[in-house]
This record gives sequence, C-alpha cells and structure tokens, in this order.
Amino acid sequence: MAAQAGQAQKADDEASRKRQRQRDARLAKLWANLDYEREGSVNLDQLKKGFKRLEHPLRDAHHLMEDILAVVDTSGDGRIQYEEFKRFFEATDRELWRIFDAVDVDQDGKIDKRELRRALFKSGINVNGDRLEQFFKSMDQNRDGVISYDEWRDFLIFMPHRDQNLRTIYSYYLSTVNVNPEGDVVLSDEINLRGLGYFFAGAVAGVVSRTATAPFDRLKVYLIARTHGSTPKIHPIDAMRSGKPIAQEASKLAGPLKDALRDLWRQGGVRSFFAGNGLNVVKVLPESGIKFGSFEAAKRMLARFEGVEVADISPVSRFLAGGIGGVCAQFAIYPLDTLKFRVQCESVEGGLRGNALIRQTIVHMWKSSGVPGFYRGLPMGVLGIFPYSAIDLGTFEYMKKKYIRTRAAKENCDESNIDVPNTVVLAIGATSGSVGAAAVYPINVLRTRLQAQGTTHHPQRYTGMWDVLTKTLQQEGPKGLYRGLTPNLAKVIPAVSISYLVYENSKELMGLK
Repeated sequence: MAAQAGQAQKADDEASRKRQRQRDARLAKLWANLDYEREGSVNLDQLKKGFKRLEHPLRDAHHLMEDILAVVDTSGDGRIQYEEFKRFFEATDRELWRIFDAVDVDQDGKIDKRELRRALFKSGINVNGDRLEQFFKSMDQNRDGVISYDEWRDFLIFMPHRDQNLRTIYSYYLSTVNVNPEGDVVLSDEINLRGLGYFFAGAVAGVVSRTATAPFDRLKVYLIARTHGSTPKIHPIDAMRSGKPIAQEASKLAGPLKDALRDLWRQGGVRSFFAGNGLNVVKVLPESGIKFGSFEAAKRMLARFEGVEVADISPVSRFLAGGIGGVCAQFAIYPLDTLKFRVQCESVEGGLRGNALIRQTIVHMWKSSGVPGFYRGLPMGVLGIFPYSAIDLGTFEYMKKKYIRTRAAKENCDESNIDVPNTVVLAIGATSGSVGAAAVYPINVLRTRLQAQGTTHHPQRYTGMWDVLTKTLQQEGPKGLYRGLTPNLAKVIPAVSISYLVYENSKELMGLK
C-alpha cells in the first residue's frame, strides 16, 4: 500500500515537473516574441506588435491590451519588465490549470463540449448550441474536437483579470470575439462602437479634403453645365497629328477655363467658388463615413468568405469591397448630391446666396418633380460609382499592401513592423483617385447634367440616360463627355490624397486597423 502511494506521489511529482518545463518553455517563447527588440522590457506599442507576431486572438483588441499593461506593470512605469511578466505568467498559468482540471471531469487531460457546457451551467451561464460551438472552436485550434491544456492556456494566458474563474473566462471571450478579423464568431455589441470609428474616420477625411478643394469642384460643375460656345474646335492631340505647334493649340483649351474663372469671380468673388460647400460638408459626412465604413465591413465579410485574414484577401475582393462601399454611400446621399449640383447651377450674379438659395432650390425641385426630382440620374450614378470606388479603394489598398510587403522583404522584418509614411499615403491616394476618376468621367458628366437639368446654367432638359447621351454627342461630340476633366483631376488628386491621409491617421489615432 505504501509502495503504491509512493509510486502515485512520484508520478504526480513527475507530472508537476513536466508542466513546469512546459511552462518555462512557453514563457520563454512568449517573451521572445513580445520583447523582439531584446530590450528587457516592452511598452504598449511593442506589446501590440508582439501580439501580431504571435497571431494571438487579442492582436486587434487594443483596448484589452491596455488592461493587460495595467495589470502586469506593477511598477507603474508604462513598461512590462521580464520579472513582472514572469510573475503574471506563472500566477495566471497556475489558476488556468486549476480551472482546467476542475472542468476536465473525466481527468483525461482534455475538455470536450459536454464538459464545457456542464461547467458553464454550474457557473450560472446558460449558452445556446451555436454560442457554445463558437466558444469551443475559439480555443480548439487544431479542430480535433477537444481542448488540450496547451490550447486552453494559449488562448487565456493574457486574460487581464486578477480573479480567474469560468465566469470571467467567458466574459473575456465575449470581449475578444468582436476584434477577430476572421469573423468566425458572432460579433458582440461592442463591435458597433469600433465600427463607428471607421465611419467617423471616413467622415473627418471627407470634410477636410472636400473643403480644401471646393473651388475645383465648383469650376468642374460650371464647365459641365455650360454646353455652348466654349468648346475648342481643335484638340492638342489633333495638333500633333496635323503638325501644328502643340503649345499654340493647347492654349485654346485655356479659354473655357479663363472664361469660367472670370464668370465665377463676377458672381461673388471668392465666396462664389465655395457655393454649395456647406451642402458638400453636410453631404460628405454620411457619404465618406458610409463609404469607408462599408468598405471595411465588406473586406471583413469577404475575408470570412475566403477563409483568410482581412489583410490577405484577394485583389478581386478588394475591388469588390471598394465598389460595395461606393454604392452604399451613393444610395444614402444622392438627394443631397443632386441638391448641391442644382444650387451651384442656380448661383448667379446678384442672386440669392447661402441658405436662401438652398431653400428656394428645394421648393422648386419639390414643386416641379416631387421626390423623383431628387433622384434624377441615380442609375447613372450607381453605374459610375461602383467602378470608380472599386478602382479607387481597390488600387489604394493593393498599392499600400505591395509597399508594405516590399519594404518588409527588403528590411527582413515582419509586415506588422512596417509603418507607411504619410508621403507614400499621399502618392498612393493621388494615383488611385486620378485613375478612378478618369476611367468613369463620361458617366459622371451625364449624371451631373441629369441632376442639373432645368437650372439657370443648364436649362437643357432630358427624358433619361439615353437622351442626355444622344444630345451631348450631337451638340458637342465625344469631347463633350470630358468637359471639366482638367479641374476634376486637379480636384481629385489633392482631394483623395488628403482624404486618405486623414483617414489613415484617424484610424491609427483610434486604434483601428
């Protein structure tokens, strides 16, 4: 009997030593990934990058990382020293083993779904089958139908709670599922707050960029609306073919621009170049917010469909996500878009200004056409916005990812350690925006004319998309489809660049990726 007891004690001691060796090995591996710069301590930024290197479920949960730092950093100096981390790790590991051992009723060293459900129920937590499946799969990394202690510990080791029990473990799970980029689990309510961050970042970006480039937009709309008397007869391309001096012929193109600038100045000086900008700001808040927020949501949806991380979705999915973002924004703000164009085309010298002009325009639109008047050209708008947004956002994301991968390969480091400079963000944004704008410009000309028809600057009326296309080609030829392209490109390049610059920095400030 004593011999059997001695053998049992010896087996327990050996198991304890084995767990200690495993614990030491895991501790060394974790610390090596967190303290990748070998400084002997890590700050919050290094902690975030370390979690990405580990591909830990918390790698996007920046709000929980702050909690971890507060718990582990017992000295309060804003950094986690190795000894602090070791004490936290060993204490947490012992508690996790205690809970694991209690849940593992049959003592086979593994937890199955039946044992987990029973333990949750005893803790006063009643979960349905789907939620239990999601909770279980989040820890069952090798998908063998059971949770080993290694899987249990790796998922929960950074749980920022001083009192570990099954209830706090489940609460911890609920707080991390909302930041899982793979989207394998049901999102908790908190994701809505983080989602609003993307909408807010996009809205701020839109307001800043559109206000800065409002004069270019005003000039573009003016040129699109004017259909007679200012189109040059000879284009510089024709000059090259005929052998005439390009500079001489190109100067003729400046005529419409000079005339437009003079007319706009006469209408009200500097203020005239910002006609409709108030509406532009009101419009761009929901437009940019919905565009960028829908783009991020679409990327996550497509990443889940492909079964990959958001950062690794295919180029096709990036283009598709960009189109979805643009279409959602277009549907939401189209009435404001139409109102803005008509206000700009009703602005004349000595006429109404500001809110009075907006009120008059709304009343006139309502009396003449009712609700449909606010949606003129919508099919044309959707037709144009999908390819533009797809090319614009898709090209931007592709170029940014390409830059990060190239630099990471060159510097022989992880992609998560590469920061994209603002100058590069500007260059990428300018390229993606100008390519997208030029590609769909004819569609935008036709849409704008449908929206502005019957106004002071564009009295022409149309019966639909085919009619506006036919009349434009009959009166101005193919070149009429590109009226205002020069100021539009001059507007788009800085507008998109500023927009993306502000957006990327806003995301960083709010801890979004």
